[in-house]
Parts: sequence; structure tokens; C-alpha cells
Amino acid sequence: MSVFEITGGKKLKGEIIPQGSKNEALQILCAVLLTPEKVVISNIPDIIDVNKLIDLLRDLGVKVEKTGLDEYTFQADNVNVDYLNTAEFRKKGGSLRGSIMIVGPLLSRFGKGYIPKPGGDKIGRRRLDTHFIGFQNLGAKFVYDDESEFYKVEATNLKGCYMLLDEASVTGTANIIMAAVLAKGKTTIYNAACEPYIQQLCKMLNRMGAKITGIGSNLLLIEGVEKMSGTTHRMLPDMIEVGSFIGLAAMTQSEITIKNVSFDDLGVIPSVFQRLGIKLERRGDDIFIPSQESYEIDTFIDGSILTISDAIWPGFTPDLLSIILVVATQAKGTALIHQKMFESRLFFVDKLIDMGAQIILCDPHRATVIGLNREHQLKGISMTSPDIRAGVSLLIAALSAKGKSTIHNIEQIDRGYQNIEARLQKLGADIVRK
Repeated sequence: MSVFEITGGKKLKGEIIPQGSKNEALQILCAVLLTPEKVVISNIPDIIDVNKLIDLLRDLGVKVEKTGLDEYTFQADNVNVDYLNTAEFRKKGGSLRGSIMIVGPLLSRFGKGYIPKPGGDKIGRRRLDTHFIGFQNLGAKFVYDDESEFYKVEATNLKGCYMLLDEASVTGTANIIMAAVLAKGKTTIYNAACEPYIQQLCKMLNRMGAKITGIGSNLLLIEGVEKMSGTTHRMLPDMIEVGSFIGLAAMTQSEITIKNVSFDDLGVIPSVFQRLGIKLERRGDDIFIPSQESYEIDTFIDGSILTISDAIWPGFTPDLLSIILVVATQAKGTALIHQKMFESRLFFVDKLIDMGAQIILCDPHRATVIGLNREHQLKGISMTSPDIRAGVSLLIAALSAKGKSTIHNIEQIDRGYQNIEARLQKLGADIVRK
């Protein structure tokens, strides 16, 4: 198992380009199963989770060709649906949570979609009910084998309908959309997720021949079509990387320019960091973060402690709360971090406390951070990355800390961040993979 060895306390400087969006990629790649024609996708991040999904598509019989540094062509004209019944599929599908999104397009085009209980981050319960209730609303039969933990949905003909989702699940919305585009009649999805990832998926599907309206809202209308065609698609930059780099600049007192961020698709991310006192400037489609000696956490208008919590889009993404928490440790002031969606995502704070941070873990969902205002620098320690986002948060903490840190289980970081150590080394970071 590889580790990162980091010598912290160094100011960084330079430009960095965010990778393509991981969360968008996991949806977009599954959409290639909807057509026998060629689909070209660019700005695909070279990370473990995405590469696993591409391998899974190959195993299903999709022709995959890498045509550029971050560009692939896909052609699903000879899909082997029987592969879904193999032991190999159970093993591979179960190791990747994003594999759940092959079910919608397979059900839509071939009348069946199977998936083992998917893995992924250990950050609490991440139920799949929304996906399968949506498929059932469209007319599919759902079977779950409790002993083998295998999910199956089958349907002879999917039929459009009205549905009100029990939660605005991003992956659930994506899966249901991909199932509905080839269903007969009209499908209305209310309480749909409307993240930029979903908007990108809908725009791509429309270019493929789908008829989706209401894009960008939580009310989607889908007129079923008989077939889908090929298209070309370029993915957005990863907004979680953008936020991670803003936090990195603040913690290490660095002057960093984040290039080509698709600023208009970042939502409230820049303003949330600004409420922590971080200065940033939009320059065209770039973000410039100047070196800051200190930054002060804002309060609410009545003077009460600032609370930062996650919410469905256009609220603040839960994937960046770990970064916000780390950044708050060196701010002036106090903040309450409220992680509503996942009950295990804050458990990494014990590592930050060992580094010298002042954090009170109120319960599995809430942590109060008392900023050190740089009066006491974090100190390097040995730690283990529990999940993708906590891993990068600990990496940022280590880069700001005094002395040497070692991070184990960095495969978790590799699942979501492309060649991260080389990119940080170009900014002047002292980080080595061993």
C-alpha cells in the first residue's frame, strides 16, 4: 500500500488546472449504453473510480478507444447483457458505487439491469431506494436477493409516468432520467436533483435525441423516444477540486491561480469560502487566491456563530464540508460545521485534533471548530485516509503543518484526484509517494 510523505509549512505558488468532474463522469460514461452509435467524451479524469467504470463498460462489450490525453470514444453496439450474471461482474460491480448508474440505461435499452450491492466510501448510509422506486414507477419489476446482496430490475416495456422523488438524489435522478428517455410516453420527475452534473447529462442526452425540458430545475419533463444516437461531449472541471485548491491556498498562505474553473457552474462555493474570510478574485474563468497572513470567519447578522451546512443544489455540496472544516482550523473565529447527509463523514476530525486543531465533535453530524488564527501551527503526524474527501482534507492539513506527516491508504485519494502529488509538486509542495 502506497503512502504520502509530506513536509509541511511551505508556501506554494503557481497555476493549477482542475481535472474533469469525477461525479459527472460516472453518469456520462453510463449514458453511452443508451445507443449503438459512437460517443466521444473528453476531459475524462484519470482516476481509479472512473477507470474502473471504463473497464466495466469494456467487460460489458462496449468498444472503448483512448483517442487523446483525456478523450475516449465508446460504442455500445454489441453489449453482452449476460455478463451481468457472472461472478466477475458481481466482484467488479460491487467494488464501485458509481456502477449503480449502468442499471438505468441497461433497463431502458435492453429490458434488464442488475447490480451487486455497490461499495465506495465508508461515510454512512447511502440508500438506493430512490433509484429502484423510480424504475418501478416506470413499470419495472424489482427483486433484491438479500443473501447474495444482488439487485435486479426487469421490464418488457417501460412507460412514462409522474413521480415525486422521495429525495433529490443526484445519482438516483440520473439513473431514472436514463431509464425514462426510451420509455413510452411522458415522464415527469419532480424533486429531481438539478446539479450541474445532471444538467450536463440532460444536455448530452438531448444531443443524442432525447426530449428533456426543465433542465436546471427540480421539475423535469421527458418525452420518450424510440432510439438514441451518438454525440460528442466535454465534461466540466471538477468543482470539488476547485474548492479543494481554494482551501489549500488559504491553509498554506499561498498565491495560487486555479485555471478554467467554469465559474458560473460553481454555485455558492466561492461565497462560502469568502465567509471564512478567504480572499479570492474571479479573473475571466480563473480564480486567483492571494497569499493571506490571516483570515477571519464571518458571523450571522445577529452576531451568532456561523454555521456551514450541506444542502441539495444550489446549496453547498457535502463533498467540500471536510475541506471547509480543515480551513476553519487556522481561521480567526469559530464555526459550526453541520454535515447533514452522511453520519460518518466527520469522524476524521480525530486526526486533526491530534495535529493540534481545536475541534469539538458534537455528534456524528456536527463539529464546532475554534480557529487557531495561526497562533499555533498544526503539527505533522502519521494518519490514515478514511475516504476520498477526508483524505484530501488531511493532505491539505499536512501541507500546512509543521514537520513531517505520513498519510496511509492514499488509494482513497487516488479514487478522486488525478496525479495529485505531481500537480502539487509543481506548486512547490514537498510531497512524495512511497
